[in-house]
Parts: sequence; C-alpha cells; structure tokens
Amino acid sequence: MSQAATQTIQRLSQVARTLEATFLGKSEPVRLMLIASIAGEHMVLIGPPGTAKSALIRMYAKLIQATYFDYLLTRFTEPNEIFGPIDIQAFRSGEYQRRMDGMLPQAEIVFLDEVFKANSAILNSLLSVLNERVYTVGGSVHKTPLISAFGASNEVPNDEDLMAVFDRFLLRVRSDNLDSYHFQDLLQKGLAHEVGKLSGTYDKLQPVLTAQSLHELQHVFAQRMRAFPEDFLSTYKGLVFQIRAEGVSMSARRAIKLLKLFAASAMLDGRPAPDASDFFILRHIWNNLDQAEILDGIVGPVLEQHYREHPEARRFGAADVGMDALVAEINRIRELLTGDRPLSAIQLF
Repeated sequence: MSQAATQTIQRLSQVARTLEATFLGKSEPVRLMLIASIAGEHMVLIGPPGTAKSALIRMYAKLIQATYFDYLLTRFTEPNEIFGPIDIQAFRSGEYQRRMDGMLPQAEIVFLDEVFKANSAILNSLLSVLNERVYTVGGSVHKTPLISAFGASNEVPNDEDLMAVFDRFLLRVRSDNLDSYHFQDLLQKGLAHEVGKLSGTYDKLQPVLTAQSLHELQHVFAQRMRAFPEDFLSTYKGLVFQIRAEGVSMSARRAIKLLKLFAASAMLDGRPAPDASDFFILRHIWNNLDQAEILDGIVGPVLEQHYREHPEARRFGAADVGMDALVAEINRIRELLTGDRPLSAIQLF
C-alpha cells in the first residue's frame, strides 16, 4: 500500500477516535461509517429520536474536507430543494436544466435525515445517484462525485415504494439508547458536547482529511480488493446460505457488494486480506428489526470462535461496555447498599 494511502488510513483512524471520544457507545457505527466511505457504499442509522443519529453523521462530515449536502426530508419536499432549482435562463432557451451548485448532485458526502419520508418525485432520481453515481435532467447525464450517502430514520420503511431506496443502503445500523453502565458517562459526554456547541468549539472543528484523499484511497482499494483467502470465502458461503435459510433475503448482488465491505474493514486495520473478525458486518444487513436478532445468532458464534483464538481482534460487544464503566457502576451500587440512607423500592429494584 502506498504511503499516501497509509496516511489516509491513519487519518481515518483519527476521525474514528474523535467521534468515539464524543459519542459514547458508538464505536461500531463509527467503524461502519469508515468502511462505507472506503468501499463507496451507503449506510442508514435507524432508531428512536435522541440517540445521536444526526449528530454523529454531521460531525463525521465536519471532519472531512468535502462538498457536503444535508437535508431533512418530508413528504412535501420538492426536487428543487434537493437537486437544485430550474435554470430559468436555460429554460427560456428551450433547455431543461437545474442549477446544481451546492446541491446533492455535486456533493461528495450526503446526509439525508428522515430519508424514507421522501416522495416518489425525489426517490426516482435518488436511486440513480446512489447506485450509478449519475443524475439525469433534461436528457443530460451528470456524473456525481459522491463518496458515500448516509441516512437516518426513526423507523424501518414498510411501504413497497420505499424498498428500492432502502435496498441502496447496504448497511442498516440500529441506534439505540445506552444501557445503565454507560449512563453516567453519557451525561458527562453529552454535557461536554452541548457546551462545545454553545461555546463555538464544535463549529471550529478542523477537517482531518480531504475528499480527494478518500477518492484516491478508493482507487487503491479497488486494485487490491481481490485478495480473499479460500477459508474466508468458504465460511462466508456457509453464512450466506444459513442466513437465507432463516428467511433473511440476500440477493447475489448484495452478497457480492458485502465482499467490498469485508475488504474495506481489513484495509482499515492494515491487514492484507479479510478474516473472520470482519463478519461483524453481517449483523447489519437486516431488512427489518426482527431479523437483527437472527443475524446476531448466526454471526455471533463465528465471531466468538475467532475472538477466542485472536483476543486482540475483539472490537465490540462485551468489551465495548468497558471495564472502567463496570467497576464504576459496581462501586456506585456498593455505596448505595452500605450507606446509612434507607433505600427506596425503586433503588432496590
């Protein structure tokens, strides 16, 4: 791997450290965002309001010097708001064109909040941008510089008209409320984040890498993506057929695209080829939230076996809670139980 590519990987790791220091319990979504950017794929965060979906994506965009487009979609959003207003002067000359400066077709990083609220007039054009990286208007085809698009939604779409755009988001990541082990740290980090916004520190965040370096990394990635060990492919084949047998649909197209994500995960770690630790990605290919538990059950044993043999490879799961957080929680419980104050029923619970 070239020195420039190695430097870009190091800067992506710096982006990850900044995001993980700001958003508690988001190590896995952060890694998936980096993987999506290397592989040129798209990712959607789905979860209840207040779980830092939008904040995480917006800070990620701030750390990359790229042309950025961000919009909150509703069913009343018009194509002009996303793809640019009609060029009146060109229209008077008999041409149908849009003024796309600063709009989605010219963006390198895109964030669409409540992406599944979009209407059909927007969805049809959005599909070609996400899949083929082209936008067609008035018979003219414009190639877009899109690296990755990120979406956020409070719920999984259940409308057939939305399934096509949902399918373009190869990664589907749940964004849930944190458990009690993280709660005190969550308050501290959340308060620090709010203070940063009020003081202007958040607005002064400096980019860590450029979109150009990401584009160049994608070219390097494309050249070395073919290195897949036979045992890895054999295990992957077994997982794919097991996933399908459990009723989770996975087309051949998606199965092939997932190979890109495995390779990007390996590249992010500086490994020459993927290994079993990269199968954590398969936990994020569900079509509805009920399937997430099924995927955990299929992929979990493979990951645990790999972690037993290579404990240094563990990134998430039990280790993500953090020993310091567990010890602090135990100490708080001990102080409550051994203190002089009588405990209420809710504290005992």
